[in-house]
Amino acid sequence: MDVIVANYIVEIEQDEDGIYVASVPELPGCHTQAETLDELNQRIKEAIELYNDVKYI
Repeated sequence: MDVIVANYIVEIEQDEDGIYVASVPELPGCHTQAETLDELNQRIKEAIELYNDVKYI
């Protein structure tokens, strides 16, 4: 299994309900949301990993 390590710019916004939303402009469709920034950080890392896993299948 190959591991891909890369740096991406992550855009973070907070919606009107207080939910944090993160997206990676360089990876179309790669986004997630969470109630806290700590949770958002973990989720966007997982989303990037999954995006790259699917991209290279």
